[in-house]
Amino acid sequence: MVGSTLFGLLIIANSYVVGAVIGRVVVPAFADHRATTGSLALVAAAFLGISALRVAGVYGRRLGAGYMQFRLQARYRRAVTRRYLSLPPSWHQKHATGTLLSNANSDVEAAFVPIAPLPFAVGTIVMVFAAVLVLFLTDWVLALVGVALFPTLFGLNVIYSRYMSPRQIKAQQMRAKVSAVAHESFDGALVVKTMGREEDESQRFGVIVSELRDALISVGRLRGLFDPVMDSLPSVGTLAVLLLGAWRLQNGAISVAELVTVSFLFTVLAFPVRAIGWVVAELPRSVAGWERVQAVLSATGDLHYGTQTLPSTNPASLKFAHVDFRYDDGPLVLHDVSFEVPAGKTVALVGPTGSGKSTIASLAIRLVDPADGTITIDGVESRELTEAALARTAALVPQIPFVFDDTVRGNVTLDRDGLTDEDAWSALRLAEAGGFVEKLPDGLDTAVGERGTSLSGGQRQRITLARALAGHPRLLVLDDATSAVDPRVEAAILASLRSSDAGASILVVAYRRATIALADEVVYLEQGKVVAVGTHAGLLATNQGYADLVTAYEKAERVEA
Repeated sequence: MVGSTLFGLLIIANSYVVGAVIGRVVVPAFADHRATTGSLALVAAAFLGISALRVAGVYGRRLGAGYMQFRLQARYRRAVTRRYLSLPPSWHQKHATGTLLSNANSDVEAAFVPIAPLPFAVGTIVMVFAAVLVLFLTDWVLALVGVALFPTLFGLNVIYSRYMSPRQIKAQQMRAKVSAVAHESFDGALVVKTMGREEDESQRFGVIVSELRDALISVGRLRGLFDPVMDSLPSVGTLAVLLLGAWRLQNGAISVAELVTVSFLFTVLAFPVRAIGWVVAELPRSVAGWERVQAVLSATGDLHYGTQTLPSTNPASLKFAHVDFRYDDGPLVLHDVSFEVPAGKTVALVGPTGSGKSTIASLAIRLVDPADGTITIDGVESRELTEAALARTAALVPQIPFVFDDTVRGNVTLDRDGLTDEDAWSALRLAEAGGFVEKLPDGLDTAVGERGTSLSGGQRQRITLARALAGHPRLLVLDDATSAVDPRVEAAILASLRSSDAGASILVVAYRRATIALADEVVYLEQGKVVAVGTHAGLLATNQGYADLVTAYEKAERVEA
């Protein structure tokens, strides 16, 4: 802003220098038919000196504005990303991934676009007030032109902003929609291709893109009407000054130098005054971006952690006591759920689709909190544990494996401190993945591609399981985490996990009879309630619903085979 203010004041000073040169050097030179070398050297020195200072002002203004703008954008991109990481999965499930990407990218960028012309605009305001003062000191009649012109410019900017704001907001919203639809389409490329929906998906994307195009055209049309008016007003002011000035000069009210100073001042004011228009033009888009960024930063629903830790390295116990759970304001999906996973034991969650098994898995590692009841790990309520203690103690292997576009080593260790190649190999062998990883071209250094495209479904599941095991969790939650591997490999994995080397208690969402049979205890669920708890053999003999479900699973396995 200092550089911009210096630039603006030098424009006024330059007008005075031009006027002085014309009135005191050029006009006398025409009268005398000669110009001295000294006077020409003085003129050159004056213009060069002012130009050098103006260059310094421009340099300071642009460097400062750029530095400020890019730092603010970087700061808020980091803030939005940190907020994403702190918000629970339940919040992310309500927002499209493309929209979240737009919030962190184009919305942050839009929010701080006015920062670039802002110092220029501030310097221009200082320059305008100084110019009006100079005009009144020079000639009050000519000053009236400026008094009429400048408020008109500001008034037009206000009107423009009011009409432009809804157009810019809509355009910013449509950018987010385009991003969301594109991301969903690319993410579901396999479904789109295999179901032959390319044309329909293209049409769906085309509708959104057309709406964005129309929104941007609407912005462009209004800007196309506004910009010429803003550009022409200073020119009209210059013409008015020349007409009035010629009359005032003829009457002897002003000198040639003063007329040239005022006229030149109006000609050079046209461009800087546009800086105010640039700021005003970008404000609607900036406000739209800022509101969308603030919606993320002010989002609620954080999981607040406690201060307690769990120093033990032995398998952890898990206990659900009268747990209820609902999603947002919906009906309860879990009702008075109570069961226990004793330290070092394996407990299987069995139940029909929609009975709440995956919800219990999420509650076990505190991705969400219950509406009522308590969940304890080693006798300590999970809410009282620190985030680090919870992460060290419990690990979830979800239904759908996610593999990063990285090497096998990177996917297993995740750059966690203290994890060596030996830890990675140990976890891979425990997950029955060591064999196929050894056969990969570069072993641990093999790049697996985006989302692990070079791996089979079962291989991705085993890499994901190895990632959880590499952290040596004391409680392992498997949410149907081995569904893509054949029963023999699954049995080998579970047998390895039950061994002493695993050192973890296991809560497994199970469907296959062979998997269920390996559990020390089975918790049978129906419609969000614990219907029965016991051994697999005992439940087969005493609970008809359980027996029918497990038998149905077994029949389905035989059909698939």
